[in-house]
Amino acid sequence: MKKVYLDNASTTAMRPEVIQEMTKVMAEDFGNPSSTHSFGRNGKTILELSRKSIAKHLNCSAQEIIFTSGGTEADNWILRSAVEDLKIERIITSRIEHHAVLHTVLVLESEYNIQVDYVNIHADGSIDLTHLSNLLAQEKKTIVSLMHVNNETGTILDLDRVGVICKQYNVLFHSDTVQSVGKTEIDLQKIPVDFIVASAHKFHGPKGVGFVFIRKNSGLQPLIFGGEQEKGLRAGTEAVHQIAGMAKALSLSYENLDQERAYIAELKMYLIDQLEKHFSGFRINGKKDDFYNIINIILPFSADKTSMLLFSLDMKGIAVSRGSACQSGSIKPSHVLKEMLSETDLKLPNLRISFSHYNTKEDIDWLIESLKAI
Repeated sequence: MKKVYLDNASTTAMRPEVIQEMTKVMAEDFGNPSSTHSFGRNGKTILELSRKSIAKHLNCSAQEIIFTSGGTEADNWILRSAVEDLKIERIITSRIEHHAVLHTVLVLESEYNIQVDYVNIHADGSIDLTHLSNLLAQEKKTIVSLMHVNNETGTILDLDRVGVICKQYNVLFHSDTVQSVGKTEIDLQKIPVDFIVASAHKFHGPKGVGFVFIRKNSGLQPLIFGGEQEKGLRAGTEAVHQIAGMAKALSLSYENLDQERAYIAELKMYLIDQLEKHFSGFRINGKKDDFYNIINIILPFSADKTSMLLFSLDMKGIAVSRGSACQSGSIKPSHVLKEMLSETDLKLPNLRISFSHYNTKEDIDWLIESLKAI
């Protein structure tokens, strides 16, 4: 049976070069990077070269990159430390954030009785920046937490503009950049953002490893305590092979970015053309020109097709989703689409289709044929 993977916003296949790099490190450089003997020093060298490589691609200092287990840990850490250690009194976020942010905010609101404000969302899923400015006009020690690229719709936040607004009101700015790091340029010397996070498995690296960028002198304190690893900010022996794989994946992503971005954007437009040709009345949740590798659509099918749509496609070897993989077991409608759609539209079949450079037009043709059969 033909297999088609179109769920790259959930996770990506590792590049062969990344697997080779990780295998080499596991076989040859297994020393604990905190050890002072030659085995440990070799591990430490790989660790710091990886940190420098990541920092170079983001145009920041290597000292500002701290390794984590991924985006969820990093989001939790930043928000919790902001409240506990930086004495933040208010969090401004949106209701379409990843649950790593939303659920953390709810817990902090309950534990510390801090003020939480949700910025308004436009019908296309974009953030109402006028409302954000109005919220910030109320003077309070605040952190703004808004994601760069929405993981369900691909809606893009203007990081520069939000960063400038936050700086204007002298508040901290945290952005979950899990969907954008490795897929678009991010220059941290130019963008006034205090914290960003990344997960390697979103840009063809290994699962279980990521990093956080922490602007110098932020005052962030550890979430995990123990040894003095990661500048004393994140205790625990570093997974050198994972980190080496992540650095390799990020380097390859940026080396090939222009070519792969153009190819993937063309695939997305090809899918839209085919949907328009075969499914009159289909709609895009968001905008056609949202992030180039994600599209979220409503299909002109009856509502009774909704529950079996993913199963039917899976039986044909096609992997897509109805939203974040982190809530794939939920029977509730997407919290993101709930902010954008009417109750009637929420009941209709919707799909999130997300691409990588490994996809082909033949993959899309098979998806279209399978949808026609349904």
